[in-house]
Amino acid sequence: MPERISREAVLSRYRRVRRRTEALVEPLSVEDMSVQSMPDASPTKWHLAHTTWFFEEFVLARFASAHRWHDERWRALFNSYYEAVGPRHPRPERGLLSRPSIEQIWTWRIRVDEQIEALLSRADPEAIATTLLGTHHEQQHQELILTDIKHAFSRNELHPAYSSATAPSETPPSARAGLEWLSVAERVAGAGHSSDGFAFDNERPRHRLIVTPFAIADRLVTNAEYMHFIEDGAYGRPELWLADGWATVRTCGWIAPLYWEGHAGAWRRFTLWGLQDLEPNAPVSHVSLYEADAYARWANARLPTEYEWEVAAEQRADEIGEGNFIESGWLEPVVAAPDRSQFFGDAWEWTGSAYLPYPRFRPLAGPLGEYNGKFMSGQVVLRGGSCLSPRDHIRATYRNFFSPATRWQVSGIRLARDA
Repeated sequence: MPERISREAVLSRYRRVRRRTEALVEPLSVEDMSVQSMPDASPTKWHLAHTTWFFEEFVLARFASAHRWHDERWRALFNSYYEAVGPRHPRPERGLLSRPSIEQIWTWRIRVDEQIEALLSRADPEAIATTLLGTHHEQQHQELILTDIKHAFSRNELHPAYSSATAPSETPPSARAGLEWLSVAERVAGAGHSSDGFAFDNERPRHRLIVTPFAIADRLVTNAEYMHFIEDGAYGRPELWLADGWATVRTCGWIAPLYWEGHAGAWRRFTLWGLQDLEPNAPVSHVSLYEADAYARWANARLPTEYEWEVAAEQRADEIGEGNFIESGWLEPVVAAPDRSQFFGDAWEWTGSAYLPYPRFRPLAGPLGEYNGKFMSGQVVLRGGSCLSPRDHIRATYRNFFSPATRWQVSGIRLARDA
């Protein structure tokens, strides 16, 4: 379990996270919250219910002696992938759950909130730690709420905006003359989370490794740079692609990143603010691992390993406070300021590392051991957070992971090369 933390701090965090989720869904209609646009995405209503299920299943049912299920039938509806807990409703059919209604789910959330607050006033350290884990779990779903509704809206020919508010007007800094390289000398480095503060089990244990000399880009690859890749016919050049990537490109008919549309001879891009002109100097996003790897090969570079990324990012961890996260309000990657390396925020960065356990990794005990460990096959690590990630959820050791064809997440590219 995560490190001990005061019940007052956990309660404050719990309230803040739950209220933020409610604020995120406020612009959405009941119809918006019910749609499921593809098997990988879930309806907003399901996210609201699942995050509530998590606290009832893993906190209240385990640690509240007088607990009674709000509706025990809902356990199967909103269980995501915990085999040890019991049966699950099929993921591709979450959009069919017209019942319970959104009003019933809101009532359930309120009741669970009241019970969690009562429990935390007297809970033991394990219950407090599990509640803390639940808040970080809900922050993951806050990002999924936005990426999933963005995908749903992108399938609507009206190109609806997530919010009626006006998109923030950005005054971008002057475009950099070019990409620069940050050199990192050979060293014995530490990787993984130490004993201080919260971390998921897949970030542990801290261990040592040898990092050979390398260089890493001082910012993310931009839309303009990626357009050169497209214009060079890269989507039709099999020599640039991994075999699975080339097969995916041909099967899916990819010719550009997800959400790019050709319009009047120029590219436009679907965003949470609707269809907008492409900002050439902003980071490219919504690319798969296959596209990131092909671009790196085309640029005579490669993707950094997750260890290289962590070594470089830990030296710039103070940039988390300046990163473009959900609190910034952009909801899109933005142009890099001259003094920012974009290691944190803007777009999740594909690495060249398979998602595997660290040496001496041990999953959490019980059903929560299924949270991360059982997915350590066929996935690739991403680092750094995105413009839709909560700032206080991200750290240099955070390991996100998705299958290599994934594009609906805000994922981008940072280059590396051997020294």
